[in-house]
Amino acid sequence: MYILENRILIVDDLHPAYMQGAEAKGYICDYHPDFTLADTLPVIANYQGLAIRSKFEVDKTVMDAATNLRFITRAGAGIDNIDGEYAEQKGITILNAPEGNSDAVGEHAMGLLLSLMNKLNPGDAEVRAGLWQREKNRGYELKGKTVGIIGYGHMGQSFAQKLSGFGVDVIAYDKYKTGFSDRYAREVSMEEIVKHSDILSLHVPLTSETQYLVDDEYLFHFKKPIFFINTSRGKTARVRAVLNAINSGKIIGAGLDVLEVEKFPSLGEQEWFEDLRKSDKVILSPHVAGWTFDSYRKISEVLAQKLEPPK
Repeated sequence: MYILENRILIVDDLHPAYMQGAEAKGYICDYHPDFTLADTLPVIANYQGLAIRSKFEVDKTVMDAATNLRFITRAGAGIDNIDGEYAEQKGITILNAPEGNSDAVGEHAMGLLLSLMNKLNPGDAEVRAGLWQREKNRGYELKGKTVGIIGYGHMGQSFAQKLSGFGVDVIAYDKYKTGFSDRYAREVSMEEIVKHSDILSLHVPLTSETQYLVDDEYLFHFKKPIFFINTSRGKTARVRAVLNAINSGKIIGAGLDVLEVEKFPSLGEQEWFEDLRKSDKVILSPHVAGWTFDSYRKISEVLAQKLEPPK
């Protein structure tokens, strides 16, 4: 018979550091990274803990089946695939690990921004195609620009830290925090973000309040043309609105690690996908900003450290 109080079901690919750390605290880990939702539901009642990345939604159905569940560990930063309100009602603790991939996200955002400002992607493609067009590929310098960051948690602060050597003015807005100014960024209102930013970078979780924060109306109010970076969640920004702003000159270039619809074939079926694919003012990556070889290990280490030893 299972010892319910100290058994964790792992249904996603986690670094061995998680198992090592959990077992050192007295847990037994059952590692089943190939488990689907259908595999999980019949057995979840036998576990006190569930470890997951993004494989499926941990919703009411899962939690009702998990009659002995005490905690869910999410190997990553966002927890939008977990029904947090229902977990709270059930007395289930949710643990995530933004500390584990904040450096990865900050560096990826930095890479997107520098690539956009220096037109590295179109320049590379043109040289490979036998074209040598220096004037067309003239770029912009970061120094002296104002970078606006929306959301100043682990990810936003990491990006601000990475920017600190570039001679920029970093301003940040966070609806849920105050008094967070530090040596990397200065706290401001959303109005100041809109008025002063040359670059806008999103670092917010996906909630009912942040869903489609960036739309046509929001972008209309920016006073200067901007570079736009999104490494947070795809549904924080409407892709069609970003493309409209590129066409109107409101956005000079966009670096998108996340999209409101991700993975094929669904992505290819979106009405905006062809325009997005053809634009040389957009750099795309497949939702990997926080997913490096290093963060794979660090996320698991952080999660294991946050586990309370079984009673």
